[in-house]
Amino acid sequence: MILHHPTNMSLMDISKIFSLLQPKEDEEDGSQQLNQAIADDNDKLLSELLAKEQYRKCINSRSGWGIPGTPLRMAASQGHLRCLEVLLAHGAEVDSLDVKAQTPLFTAVSAKHLDCVIALLKAGADPNGSQYNNSSPVLTAAREGDVDILRELLRYGAEVDVRAKVPDWASNATACRGPLYMSAVYGHLDCFKLLLLHGANPDYNCTEEKLLARIKQPKTVLEMCLRYGCGVEYVELLIDFGASVYLPSLIIDKTTQQNEAVMMLLKERVCPKTLMSQTRLAIWRYLTVANKVRSVDSLDIPQMLKNYLKHIT
Repeated sequence: MILHHPTNMSLMDISKIFSLLQPKEDEEDGSQQLNQAIADDNDKLLSELLAKEQYRKCINSRSGWGIPGTPLRMAASQGHLRCLEVLLAHGAEVDSLDVKAQTPLFTAVSAKHLDCVIALLKAGADPNGSQYNNSSPVLTAAREGDVDILRELLRYGAEVDVRAKVPDWASNATACRGPLYMSAVYGHLDCFKLLLLHGANPDYNCTEEKLLARIKQPKTVLEMCLRYGCGVEYVELLIDFGASVYLPSLIIDKTTQQNEAVMMLLKERVCPKTLMSQTRLAIWRYLTVANKVRSVDSLDIPQMLKNYLKHIT
């Protein structure tokens, strides 16, 4: 009726429809009591409430001020692990969405609650968050420099080259700026290296050729590191992980000639890599994209060589 006869609807009809979308009064009351127990971090009271059918049916109801969400979202946002575990044990939907299409995992990542992140991932939460949200847990962790949270997300199979979701017509150079770029410009070297170890594209941090083709002058991660003065460590890692040293366009003048990172890049353009570096890069490219670190650990080679492949000095 809504789709085929919109012109015949009265204001009263619309009001009735919206009233049906609102939670019932008993559900609203039940959700409030659940949320209050979570706010007080009272897992014992929460267990007692969820033992009753009238509260169990509210476990996935969205309520609350600000951003209405489920009780699980509230527990994740406040870092109340025991309450979160009680909710999961009673069948809370692990990937339930709030009105901003954010999952409880995304909320826990944003609030930097590592223990809640681990619990949600173990319970089967999608490490990539919701496809309807324009950001992702990995992008958030990389931007904030939460290397421990980022490690857990990648360990559970999160997409390493994820990017912010924008409409095709709005695609521009920023659409190529994924977690690797974010960790560089915000100065999070540990996250930067971790992403490369898990197979991040060292050039454009983007794997969509159609997207790159639509952008007039896409900037490589290497070029952005030079532009933002990220430091020689970032440039060295990109080169070691196989970034093309010929892609960035450089304008060498008196202000940049003494820049160590630029000089390193120019040197790489005229000097071939050592055989050891080329071998490491060849092995690295051969390994499965997902869980490269785990693939290295499974190789039947001395630990010293494993450390070399993982860039551990």
